[in-house]
Formats: sequence, structure tokens, C-alpha cells
Amino acid sequence: MEEGVRIDKWLWAVRIFKTRSLATQACRSGKVKIKEQPVKPSHEIRTGDIITILFPPMIKTVKVMVPIENRVSAKLVPEYSEDLTPAEEYEKLQVQKGSRFGFRQRGTGRPTKRDRREIEILKKFLGD
Repeated sequence: MEEGVRIDKWLWAVRIFKTRSLATQACRSGKVKIKEQPVKPSHEIRTGDIITILFPPMIKTVKVMVPIENRVSAKLVPEYSEDLTPAEEYEKLQVQKGSRFGFRQRGTGRPTKRDRREIEILKKFLGD
């Protein structure tokens, strides 16, 4: 019989969460589901299970290819999990990134004094 692995360990091992404690916390708060049912961190997963994880504003869907306990390199992740998340979900994430207040492109450096003054005026105008 195939051995199961704790879901919090697997989510951490395939790099969906940065730490195992974050994976455990997500399970406890009901953000991780299998067959539309929230699961506890100790829930055992098996090959073929489909897991949905709520990362507001998107819902990530992942299929278990191989249950593992030890963390693997990013290059090896596709061997252990399959991303079934529709493209529309990733688009939601891009829309949110672009609409964030005060969003600046990566690599543009610190705001200049003029930029900072404009940001302050905008904050006053928006009431933040």
C-alpha cells in the first residue's frame, strides 16, 4: 500500500509555501482544500489528489504526482506536482499587482524627492 504524506510537509516540499509553518497555518485557516473540503495540516495526501489553495485574489490548483516529505529544488518540482491553475487565475494576480496604490516597477530605485511629494499629495487626496 502506498504511504501518505502530511499535506503541510508536501506543500512545503514542493515549494508552494516558503516555510512549513506557513503551510500549516494555511491549512488551519481553511485555505487548503481537497475535494472542496478544508483539510487539517496532518491530512495524508496520496498520488492523484487535487489540492486547491486560496492565495487571494487567486485560487491555485495543484495535482499530487508523488507524495514527498523532503524539500526539492525548484527544477525538480514538476516531477512531484502538476499545476492545474487556469490562466485566468494568474491574470487576476497580474491585475492586482498593477492596480496597487503606489506601485513602482522593480528596479526603478528609490523615489526622488519630487516623486515622494507627489505621492504625499495623492495620499492626502485619497484620504490615506
